[in-house]
Amino acid sequence: MTQEIKQVIVVRSDLAMGKGKLSAQVAHAAVLAAEKTRKTRKSVYKEWTSTGQAKVVVKVNSLDSLMNIQLLAETGGLVTAIIEDMGLTQLPPETVTCVGIGPDYSSNIDKITSSLKLL
Repeated sequence: MTQEIKQVIVVRSDLAMGKGKLSAQVAHAAVLAAEKTRKTRKSVYKEWTSTGQAKVVVKVNSLDSLMNIQLLAETGGLVTAIIEDMGLTQLPPETVTCVGIGPDYSSNIDKITSSLKLL
């Protein structure tokens, strides 16, 4: 039996982004983290793409919480991608909106994100 592989995107819920903005930020995180994984962990990336590219979106309520999750993930050996908004519409430039984690084995990601609530 193979282990489940997924990607988790952690979003700041304190920013009051519109649905379109939020969706775009999550997409940026998913793509950037996946590309980083494709370059650094080819076998995990290949298995993830062949098994449905599972993604989970969870939330935190502050920048500090988001950066803490990112640090724990990176320290735990996971690929991460921090997304900063360009500031062209709803948010000031360089606002950190979310972080993509993985794809990686669920058992590795869950150590860091399992306590977070779904968006």
